[in-house]
Amino acid sequence: MAKRLKILGATNVICAGNLKYAAQPLPAEPEAVRTLEDAFEGRPRWLAASTHAGEEEAAGLAHKILHPRFPNLLTIIAPRHPERGAAIAKQLGELGLSVSRRSGGQLITPSTDIYLADTLGELGVLYKSTAVTFMGGSLVPHGGHNPLEPARLDCAILHGPYTFNFKEPISELLAAGASKSVSDASELAAALAVLLESPEIAHARAAAAKRVGTAAGHILDQVAEEISRHFPSDNT
Repeated sequence: MAKRLKILGATNVICAGNLKYAAQPLPAEPEAVRTLEDAFEGRPRWLAASTHAGEEEAAGLAHKILHPRFPNLLTIIAPRHPERGAAIAKQLGELGLSVSRRSGGQLITPSTDIYLADTLGELGVLYKSTAVTFMGGSLVPHGGHNPLEPARLDCAILHGPYTFNFKEPISELLAAGASKSVSDASELAAALAVLLESPEIAHARAAAAKRVGTAAGHILDQVAEEISRHFPSDNT
């Protein structure tokens, strides 16, 4: 962006950094997190967040691959477009999976395989109540979604190969050992198995992700300071 501004003739351009790094964590009210965790009843779980068409099926197939090894596994899917909920539930049902839909107030039962969080505004609560998140929009060529959001809320991160919308943060997360790239349902299941079987690995990756996600919190202060220099305070 700084280069583009200079091309347009701007002078004295200061690049403070990527404002995505300076954002506050998504809302995750402790009471809402506790309520959701109580509903999970301690089951091993993972979240597929902001998924697009094709990724819900991959998540369902990964669940089926993992189920013999983790018979109590709960897969949580939060589609990017909740209005697709009915179609997603039907598709997963055709895979032989039991689906409970959050939008319909359906409870999680011991037989629930998939908890379909087809609602809006709850990603922060979902991130905070799970330790492992797969970021959607990345197994299909959509470009991915912001991985810093789960990073700030203590999640180890998995993603597909299509992350061109977030090249910089993905590169930093990979370099920090905080995320891992997978290319299909089989690789997703294998990566999840490592994290589900070894919580200490998941916790270490989550801690590394949080360091990346919170490392540039000073950016907003720097921007505010630069702006204030051009608007002297009125001491009269």
